[in-house]
Amino acid sequence: QVQLVESGGGLVQAGGSLRLSCAASGRAFGTYDMGWFRQAPGKEREFVAAISRSGIFEYYADSVKGRFTISRVNAVNTVYLQMNSLKPEDTAVYYCAACASCGGSHSPNEYLSWGQGTQVTVSS
Repeated sequence: QVQLVESGGGLVQAGGSLRLSCAASGRAFGTYDMGWFRQAPGKEREFVAAISRSGIFEYYADSVKGRFTISRVNAVNTVYLQMNSLKPEDTAVYYCAACASCGGSHSPNEYLSWGQGTQVTVSS
């Protein structure tokens, strides 16, 4: 399986931007579809974005469409989440996850490997 480590979280004012990174090690990164999820206190983990193994296909939750962009660079085993126009409701722990072939699935159950998460806090 692939091991994942997120970074890039922090505190930002509403309207600001952050870029999250997820570094992968282990089995060939380019064979995995990748996703970003988030979990706010007292809420279930929710889908944010996903990208196909080739990087051609991108999928977004309606709540972040037009504000967030997922990308990947297979040569450096990293997936990114560029977050712009951040809102207080984006505050959560953000996790990256890998799946063998899930076609942009929104279900956490489809994903086999998870990082430890990185905190994003957006102040109003």
